[in-house]
Amino acid sequence: MPDVRIGSSRGTWILLTTVLGSSMAMLDSTVVNVALPRIGRDLDASLGALQWTVNAYMVTLAGLILLGGSLGDRYGRRRIFVLGVVWFATASLLCGIAPNSVLLIVARALQGVGGALLTPGSLALIQASFHPDDRSRAVGLWSGFGGIGAAVGPFLGGWLVSGPGWRWVFLLNVPLALLCVPVALRHVPESADEGAHGRFDVLGAVLGALALALLTYALIEARGGTAAVVVSAVLGLAAAAAFVYVERHRPDPMLPPDVFASRQFTAVNLVTLCVYAAFGGFFFLTALQLQVAVGWSPLVAGTALLPTTILMLLFSSASGALSDRTGPRLPLTVGPLLCAVAMLLMLRVGPGAGYLTDVLPALLVMGAGMVTLVAPLTATVLASVDTARAGVASGINNAAARAAGLVAVAALPLLAGMGADAYRSASAFDASFDRAMPICAGVLVLGAILAFFLVTGRPTAGCQHPERHTHCSLAAPPLEGERSGSQPSPGSGSQPSPGSGS
Repeated sequence: MPDVRIGSSRGTWILLTTVLGSSMAMLDSTVVNVALPRIGRDLDASLGALQWTVNAYMVTLAGLILLGGSLGDRYGRRRIFVLGVVWFATASLLCGIAPNSVLLIVARALQGVGGALLTPGSLALIQASFHPDDRSRAVGLWSGFGGIGAAVGPFLGGWLVSGPGWRWVFLLNVPLALLCVPVALRHVPESADEGAHGRFDVLGAVLGALALALLTYALIEARGGTAAVVVSAVLGLAAAAAFVYVERHRPDPMLPPDVFASRQFTAVNLVTLCVYAAFGGFFFLTALQLQVAVGWSPLVAGTALLPTTILMLLFSSASGALSDRTGPRLPLTVGPLLCAVAMLLMLRVGPGAGYLTDVLPALLVMGAGMVTLVAPLTATVLASVDTARAGVASGINNAAARAAGLVAVAALPLLAGMGADAYRSASAFDASFDRAMPICAGVLVLGAILAFFLVTGRPTAGCQHPERHTHCSLAAPPLEGERSGSQPSPGSGSQPSPGSGS
C-alpha cells in the first residue's frame, strides 16, 4: 500500500513534480493560440498552417492518450512520465527553433506524443504514491495548483509573445523539464499495475490517430478542391472504419466498445463532442479576432481571456456539488445554452470593441456556462459505467473532447468562408468571425438538446465521484485515473487509469 503522507518532504516533492509536468502540457494548450498571429507573420504561414500548428499536437495527443495510461501501468508510471516530460521538452525545443511552418507542425505532432505520455501519468503518480487517507487532498492540491497554472497561461503567453517572442512559448518548457526530471527520479517512487496483462493496442492507436490526421487534412485543405483532398477524406473514413473493426475484435482494446452499452455514457459523450467542438473553434478564433480585428497586442489579448479560467477555478467545485443534488440533465442543458449566448455576444467584438462593454460580458457568460457544465459532465461520465471502468471512461471522454476540438479547428474556418490569408486582413477576418460564432452557438444548442432528451435526470445511486474538484482545462474534461491501493467505499472504487484496457 502506498504510504507517502501529504505533509512529508517526499509528498511535497511528488506534488511539485506532477504539477510541473502537467503544467507543461496545460500551458501549451492555453498559450499557443495567443501566439498564432505572430507565428504566421514571422514564418509567412497561411491560415491552414496555423490550423495545423494547433491540430498537429491535438491529433497525436487525442490518438495516443488512451495508450499512454496503459504504458504507465505496464512499464512503470514514473518511467513513462519521465519519458513523456523529456519527449515533450525535446519537441518543444524543436518548435522553438523551427525555421519554417512545416518543421513547426512536425515538432508539434511530436509534442503531442509527449503529452500523451505525461498527461495521464501525472495524476496516476499521485494516486499510486500517497496514502489512501491523504490521496483526495493530494489530488485537490495538484488540481488547484494546475488551475492556477491554467489561469496564468494566457497572460504568460501574451507576455512572452509581446516581449521575448513567440518561440519562448515553447522554449519555456525546457527549463521546466530540467527541473522536473531530476526531482522525479530522486523523490517519486516507481509503481506499476501488477495485474496489467494482454497486448498493447498499438494498431488501434495508430488507426485512430491516422483517421484524425487524414480527415483533418481533408477539412483544412478542402478550400483547394484538389484530388488529394478527396483521397485524404476517403482514406480517413477507411481508417476510421478499420479502427472500429479492430476495437470490436481485439481481446484487449484501447477503446472497449461494450462501454458504450451504457446509454448514459453514450449520451454524455455525444454532448461532449458538441460542447468541445464549439469550445475548440471559439478559443482558436477568438485569440485571433482580438489581435487581428480588434487590434490588441498578444499580452492584452491573452489577459482578456482570463475570466473564463478564473471562474472555473473558483466555482467548478460548487457546480459539481450542485449537480449531485439536481442531477446531470439540468446543468448539461443549461450550460451549453449559456455558452451559446456567449458566442452570440461575441458578435459585438470587432474593430473598435471595448473590453468592459463588449468582450468581458461575453467571456463572463462563457465562463458561467463552462462552470455549469464541465464538472457535472465529468461526474456523469464516471457515474455512467461500473466503478472498475471509470478510468477508461474518463480517458475516452477526454480523447473525444480533444478530437472534437481539432475537427472544429479544421472545419470552422472552411464553414465560415475564411481564405488562406484571412488573418492578415482585419475586415476579412472579422466578417468570417461573425459567420463562425453562430455556427458554434448552433452546435452548443444541439448539445443542449441531446442532453435534455438523452441524459438521465437523476443522479446515479452509489456512483463513482470525481477526485478532481477543480476544473480549469479549456481543451478537454479533466482526466480521472486509478486509485491504486485504496479501499472501495460507497460511491468510489478502484479503476484502471486513463488508457488502460484492463
